[in-house]
Amino acid sequence: MTSKAIELGPAVFVVDDDASVREALDSLFRSIGLQATTFGSAAEFLQHKLPDTPSCLVLDVRLPGLSGLDFQAELAAAGLHIPIIFMTGHGDIPMTVKAMKAGAVEFLPKPFRDQDMLDAVQQALERDRERRRRNNGLAKLKSSFDMLTPREQEVMGLVTAGLMNKQVAGEIGVSEITAKVHRGNIMRKMGAKSLAELVRMADALGLRGPNF
Repeated sequence: MTSKAIELGPAVFVVDDDASVREALDSLFRSIGLQATTFGSAAEFLQHKLPDTPSCLVLDVRLPGLSGLDFQAELAAAGLHIPIIFMTGHGDIPMTVKAMKAGAVEFLPKPFRDQDMLDAVQQALERDRERRRRNNGLAKLKSSFDMLTPREQEVMGLVTAGLMNKQVAGEIGVSEITAKVHRGNIMRKMGAKSLAELVRMADALGLRGPNF
């Protein structure tokens, strides 16, 4: 049976072919106020639209059809970067190492303590919150950069590559005063309080140099 998720607050998804495990985890997560949705296979999970909220996936290693480790690789290839907590009754060291190297938050052998699972889920949700904060910050940077004129975008690349105003002016064929005006407009529009901050913004956007 699949639980119905409410798209409010953090969400935990459980994929396990054992109904008793799904029900136990659903009850555990809901007991601390987390929204839980359970699935019997990876295919079922893929049919579910993920909510726009911090989320994590509790995934059994041995599943019908696609294995948990193969599913982890498939999600990464599809650009779905949801933090994963593996659980298994048949784990071994190589399997654990492979999962962790691929970015898993935790690898819990069954039977596990409820508190160990809850701790892993909280860690996974915090990891997803941080990822979402980074993505939101980058989206804002991109929006600000798109508000620059093409010439200002060009100047930003030159300035953050280390060129002085006089050198920028020579590169784009304008006076040094005009180059300074462009630089001032860029700082204001990007919300940068210093050149160092503007350089960090350029790094985040991949805009360093004249040919970015």
